[in-house]
Amino acid sequence: MRFLKRLLGLGLAAGAGYAIWKYLEKQRDDSGVAWEPQPFPYPPQPREPVAESAGETRATGAAWVEPDGDACPAGHPVKAKLSSKIFHVPGGANYERTKPDRCYRDEAAAEADGLRKAAR
Repeated sequence: MRFLKRLLGLGLAAGAGYAIWKYLEKQRDDSGVAWEPQPFPYPPQPREPVAESAGETRATGAAWVEPDGDACPAGHPVKAKLSSKIFHVPGGANYERTKPDRCYRDEAAAEADGLRKAAR
């Protein structure tokens, strides 16, 4: 019985800690700095966001957009995985099973962002 009380107390403390963490995360000011993953023994490195070219905004004509679940919108069909820095084009070997982190409008936009094309 004592074990169950301690387990319940630990669960409540963990839940309260998680709620506080989520609240503070929501309150944090977004500085625009992105974190780039590194190979195993090294910590993630901050990376300044790439400035968009003149006249382009996220709402219209952006080089990339966020995916809608596991699919990319029709205007941005190229699927990209940021962890591997590889992009997949429609009709490619692994295109259908790829869960994208970003969707690009064309191959040139993905390559300009530092990604490489997946091998067929």
